[in-house]
Formats: sequence, C-alpha cells, structure tokens
Amino acid sequence: MRFLIILTLIVSFGQSTMAQTPPKGHPNTSGVGWEYLFETNLTNASFPKGVWRMDEGELTATDDKPIWTNTPYDDFILDLQFKTADGTNSGVVVHASDTANWIPNSVEIQIADDYAKEWAEAPANWRCGSFFGHQPATKSAVKKPGEWNRYTITCQGKMIYVVLNNQLVNTIDLSQFISATVNPDGTKPPAWFSKAPATLPLHGFIGLQGKHAGAPIYYRNLKIKPL
Repeated sequence: MRFLIILTLIVSFGQSTMAQTPPKGHPNTSGVGWEYLFETNLTNASFPKGVWRMDEGELTATDDKPIWTNTPYDDFILDLQFKTADGTNSGVVVHASDTANWIPNSVEIQIADDYAKEWAEAPANWRCGSFFGHQPATKSAVKKPGEWNRYTITCQGKMIYVVLNNQLVNTIDLSQFISATVNPDGTKPPAWFSKAPATLPLHGFIGLQGKHAGAPIYYRNLKIKPL
C-alpha cells in the first residue's frame, strides 16, 4: 500500500511539473492522440447557417459570427494554421462556458494583422499573440497578410502557452488575473469584460472568431490533442 501511495505521488508530481513546462516549439501532430478539430463537412461544429465553409481544407467565414466545437474540452493542445488579410482582427477562443455570451465567459488568443495601421497603433494587448485585452505577446511574430502562420495553444489548468511561428510569445497564468477591471500589469481591459479571468471555468468550448472588423480570416490544419 505504501509503495502505491509513493508511486501515485511521484506520478502526480511529474504530471504537475510537466504542466508547468512551456513548449519550445510546435508539436508533431501526426502522432498518437491527435484528431481534427472539425470534420470537413463541419457536422461536429455549431455556427449560423451559411456563415462558415470548408473549401479544400481551408476554413473561412462570411460574417462576424464564431464557429464552435460541439464538444467541450478541459486541458488540451490546439495546433492550427491561419492566414490574415489586410486589417484582419480575429481570434481563437478557449474555455468558453457560454457560447451565446462568449466574450466575458472565455479566453481569447488574439489574431491580428499587426502590419495594419489600426492594429499597429492599438493597445499592445490587442495585437497578435496576446491574451486579448489582458496581456500582450512578448514579441511580434505574425507574418504579413497572405502568408500562412502556425499557432499552438496549450491549455493546462490555469496555464495557457501560445507558440506562434515556432516562438513562444505568451505564457498566461489565469490565476494572476483576479480583477475584472485591472490587469496585473496595471492596464485596464475593455469595459465589456465583466468577469475576472481567474474565476472562469477551465472546461468549455473552443471557437474561432469570424470576419471581424470587415476583414476575412482563413484557417487550415486544425488539430487538437486532449491532455
């Protein structure tokens, strides 16, 4: 019995340590445990009819309406490619507990055309790789419009790691965001965020923002590995 208890503690400690180890790059998504986030016919997705379409493996939207997984997730690694256009402002949404009112009830990892004047001059936590409205990316790594980028978003407990084009650009500890009105760095999030991120459930749906701010967004090779 004592041996089993010690073994359990060792395994638990190892898992906890692994959960706090930031990824150094993008994963090999051809391995065991990886699956496509959406079917090619989008039958396992929820979205307003006619807004989203998958054409030759490329997913895009005609309106500013998100697409959601039908399945909620806990811890996971999400790997995908995205391409911006001039002025694109979009995002990957995780931990969405209420998809009808997702903005205050989720975490958004920002996608933006940082080369566009509007977003280049926006607050730093509105640019690509940011925890939108809360924490900016540590560096700019997004490519110019028309080029494909790769995102890997790892959610493990209160930690979220964001790798963009093989560079770790954000390490987010949700437990540090205990206020709905002031970020840990002293900046203020947009007024439409009414909940402290630290209080949000860590179980929820994954979504992609649509044609926001009048500019399109394109996705492909969306894969997920539950942890």
